[in-house]
Amino acid sequence: MIDGILFDKDGTLFGFDATWGPWARGQVLSLAAGDAGLAAQLADAIGYDLAAARFARDSAVIGGTVAEVAGLMLPFLPGRDLAGLIADFDSAAQEAPQVPAVPLRPVLEALRDHGLALGVATNDAEASARVHLRKAGVEDLFEFIAGYDSGHGEKPGPGQLLAFAAARGLAPAAVAMVGDSLHDMGAARAAGMRAVAVLTGPAPREVLAPASDLVLPDISGLADWIAAGAP
Repeated sequence: MIDGILFDKDGTLFGFDATWGPWARGQVLSLAAGDAGLAAQLADAIGYDLAAARFARDSAVIGGTVAEVAGLMLPFLPGRDLAGLIADFDSAAQEAPQVPAVPLRPVLEALRDHGLALGVATNDAEASARVHLRKAGVEDLFEFIAGYDSGHGEKPGPGQLLAFAAARGLAPAAVAMVGDSLHDMGAARAAGMRAVAVLTGPAPREVLAPASDLVLPDISGLADWIAAGAP
């Protein structure tokens, strides 16, 4: 039986390309300051198609941390330092308009009312995650929210996941990690949790299925899975 569900944020609670595609375009163009060649270099560095405003399926941004993304761009930005670039991205990310993958509150309330503990484990910064969840009107539904900077490490490591289980007094095997990337599935395996993939991020079913216990179109399918005994 499942007693807790831990969600990834980007690509799981919020649509990935719909949210971060336009935001990334704005960041790249701002950093390039009118230099088309530099804009192309920055976009290529993070696996981003400027014209389509979409990330490649193998982009390091998918499942990566803000620090990793900044590190990929930094070689093309002489005069910038890594810490400053990370801080700028973290600040700008809080203003990114989030596009929910499903109507979040009714879906999450149904799971909570079933007696499940809910949490968020993201490779975004914790402060950004809290702002996004608050703006979406669902922060209060989560008993645990952790980012890459919360002291538990980052996915695909198991630290955030095990911290959630410990905080709620749950056995890892009684927790489902729900996400849209191989980082999420790897973290679930490393923590000894159920790995549930959703298709609201860039990764397709054929990539996620071999690494997961279950693939759902989106998180709205979780209630039926739980009601069926989480087979």
